[in-house]
Amino acid sequence: MTSPTPFRPFETLIGKDEALSLLQAAVAGADDGELFLERRRSEVLSYDDGRVRTASYNASEGFGLRAVRGETAGYAHSTEISEDALRRAVETARLAVGDGGGTAADAPKPTNRKLYADDDPILDATFPVKIDTLKEIDAYARGLDSRVVQVSATIAASLQDVVILRPEGTTVTDTRPMARLNISVIVEENGRRESGGTGGGGRHGLTDILNPEHWKAQVDEALRIARVNLEAVPAPAGVMDVALGSGWPGILLHEAIGHGLEGDFNRKKSSAFAGLMGQRIAAPGVTVLDDGTIPDRRGSITVDDEGTPSAKNTLIEDGILVSYMQDRQNARLMGVAPTGNGRRESYAHAPMPRMTNTYMLSGDATPGDIVADVKDGIYAVGFGGGQVDITNGKFVFSCTEAYRVQNGKVGAPIKGATLIGDGATALKQIRAVGNDMALDPGIGNCGKAGQWVPVGVGQPTLLIGGLTVGGAAA
Repeated sequence: MTSPTPFRPFETLIGKDEALSLLQAAVAGADDGELFLERRRSEVLSYDDGRVRTASYNASEGFGLRAVRGETAGYAHSTEISEDALRRAVETARLAVGDGGGTAADAPKPTNRKLYADDDPILDATFPVKIDTLKEIDAYARGLDSRVVQVSATIAASLQDVVILRPEGTTVTDTRPMARLNISVIVEENGRRESGGTGGGGRHGLTDILNPEHWKAQVDEALRIARVNLEAVPAPAGVMDVALGSGWPGILLHEAIGHGLEGDFNRKKSSAFAGLMGQRIAAPGVTVLDDGTIPDRRGSITVDDEGTPSAKNTLIEDGILVSYMQDRQNARLMGVAPTGNGRRESYAHAPMPRMTNTYMLSGDATPGDIVADVKDGIYAVGFGGGQVDITNGKFVFSCTEAYRVQNGKVGAPIKGATLIGDGATALKQIRAVGNDMALDPGIGNCGKAGQWVPVGVGQPTLLIGGLTVGGAAA
């Protein structure tokens, strides 16, 4: 595959002067707005049960035009980047402006910072090399353990080119790579089947991911989890103490707490944390950040999808709520500054406040001491799917790897465990924060209002008292 020409829509598809004139016509009398242009290319190759299951390549481009007046936003999008298409979009976007009367918001501050390379991950390896790697992963996993009955592996790579034209005439650009490897293994013994999976990636190329040293470690980990689950006993049920491992278990923090700290939910007072700014919402020692500035991380963005540079935002400081995550519209309506969290899935979607990399800082407890403090509970180190109600923070999460703990001793692995609670209560019931903060390996996707964006999570080992554990045993 040859490298495509650079995405320069104002040189090849529509004149910048014409585009700016139409954008200004759309936002005349509005508070804000922008023209968001995007080109995205992606490739997914999956190998399952000894054969190529998926080999797909997708390319798309288009624009989204937005005009914002008060709490209303007019949005129009098209797969055709042309003056005629933009002119038609202006008519739709203007519906939100009405008679005008708005005050144009200040433009985002510019940045020359770059958090990731412009390299195209899709071109890092040829198609045959990728297929051969998937076959090698399959053979390696089966060769490690005769109980392996199924291996699934997926290589995914994409490149998103973004150009944002602001009404004042400034242009913001970003080129966002993404690469990821997922591996799942199923083992069978005496008629019982269990699975283990792992993966990782970030805003970088495929070169390191396709290195045998990397993918063999991933296979080893997936197989380790499957073997653990093969020995798992039914999970207990009841209210008990729960120790959470570092890294990926931060997904619980993301879902149960993070969404409740997004600006739109708090402006509309539909969040469990609405109206609590400056108040204690978590135990002392709990500090939570959303940081889109970590180089090469899956959730990082040089600029958000409104052109605001990403930032390292402290949300909870030593248990006190100090900030929400904001896009430009909600920040203006709440009288605060945007935080670089205005994100959208694609040009076909309007931006909204979204997380980037959300994590809790380390404390001073050692992981061993935290687990030793669990008298009767579980130690959860892996999570699968979950659900959360933003209005009250209630969550249900399933554990993919967890262990019974009694009198401070880690016992047998358990299966079928779910964690049930609410974020506001769980924050206050954190009894210990470990000194081992880790970020997840780069596997997170976040859904909100039908839009999906890549995110990161992280946390140290935690001890939470009094969570409800749903299991198979009474």
